[in-house]
Amino acid sequence: MELYFHWFDLLGIAVFAVSGTLAAWRNQMDGFGVIVLASVTAIGGGTLRDVILDLPVIWINDNSYFYAIVVAAVATILLVRNRLTIPHNTLQFFDALGLAFFVIMGTQKALDHGTSTMVAILLGTMSGVCGGMIRDVLCREIPMVFRGELYAVTCIVGGVVYTSLLAFGVSQLVAMLCGMVSLLLMRLAALKWQITVPVFVKHHNELNEP
Repeated sequence: MELYFHWFDLLGIAVFAVSGTLAAWRNQMDGFGVIVLASVTAIGGGTLRDVILDLPVIWINDNSYFYAIVVAAVATILLVRNRLTIPHNTLQFFDALGLAFFVIMGTQKALDHGTSTMVAILLGTMSGVCGGMIRDVLCREIPMVFRGELYAVTCIVGGVVYTSLLAFGVSQLVAMLCGMVSLLLMRLAALKWQITVPVFVKHHNELNEP
């Protein structure tokens, strides 16, 4: 099972690195900007999770994470340079795919180190969203988690699906896949049909302030 965890981690790292590279391309950054954005998107959330859990940061003693980032970034650059157009929603798709990997892996890592189920889901959500938040801040944009279609909610749902299946005795690998697929499908559905959690109603007048 440890081997599965490692490969899922690397897949999540690579997918988020693709997301960061696409964001750098969209903002016309140079090569250094591409590597920085790909890296912070890929490892930002996991780093914060490990710091909170008081664990060795995931990439400190394992160069394979950096190899995954570089390979994913270079492959994305080559693809972008050889295509005239990139679909508008490509970044959102890879971001959703990265969420699916990172949220479930982050939730499991928190469970492995003795947290409650609720805390594990919150740390899993943090693992998924924080890298993207750093990416968007560096791009001078409102983070995706704070705008538009369902984002953090899908992470929580994915974590709940995963931990619930574990509680019912489903094998860990099957529970992981179900959690990832449910998160990914919910996020993609939110993007397609623009499902949001509205708080403030739209208005045309300025707020009257004293």
